[in-house]
Amino acid sequence: MELFGYIGALLIGLVLGLTGGGGSMLTVPILVYILAINPVIATAYSLFIVGTTSVFGAFDNYRKGLVDFQKGFLFAIPSFVGVYLTRRFLVPVIPNEIITVNSFTLTKGTFLMLFFALIMFLAAFSMLKKKKEIKSDKETSKLNLIIQTFFIGIIIGLVGAGGGFLIIPSLVLFAKLPMKKAVGTSLFIIAMNSLIGFLGDVENLTINWIFLLSFTAISVIGIFIGSYLNKFINETQLKKGFAYFVLLMACFILFKEML
Repeated sequence: MELFGYIGALLIGLVLGLTGGGGSMLTVPILVYILAINPVIATAYSLFIVGTTSVFGAFDNYRKGLVDFQKGFLFAIPSFVGVYLTRRFLVPVIPNEIITVNSFTLTKGTFLMLFFALIMFLAAFSMLKKKKEIKSDKETSKLNLIIQTFFIGIIIGLVGAGGGFLIIPSLVLFAKLPMKKAVGTSLFIIAMNSLIGFLGDVENLTINWIFLLSFTAISVIGIFIGSYLNKFINETQLKKGFAYFVLLMACFILFKEML
């Protein structure tokens, strides 16, 4: 099973390179279901793996002129504040057993995985539905964007995701970036969100650094492969494929948790 886990690490980087997101949707399930790591620890490891891998992907996209730093910082600053505060203060206070009804007990790990799946469903549907034109003044839109990305940061912190599956729809629908530039900018935002969020975990968890660094190194190889393949895929295919991938992973998590 460990071999499949490391193959999964390569796939995580590949998906990040292709879509600018989705790596965490593979990372958490691989760590939890294949490598049998506790879901709370898995969400912390996911932040480091996806964040570090995204640093390399963002730099590669920057060289291609596919990173919008202005809009990237507008998204990143409020969201990484939300991520850090959530990982540092909110996640540690969630009880290990949230609720018990008859013979069923909702644990902290199961809650985080189910919440993860729900957010993935919402993100996928937002990418698949037809866009509606929204008319608003520029300043109001910017303020709404800051508030929205702060709450995205809280969600990212709860599920241990890099947030590409939430950030990309926002960059495409609200920041009006073309899909491939949204991919590059998303990797830049994910890198900051994830690594700062991981810092909030360092004091609360015991980290297996040998495993974490080796797993991450394989994922970094994958992101360079994905970035290379990205240029052969058109915008429409990439957007639709990303949405269906998110939907598929959400169904998989729900199936595993409901067994």
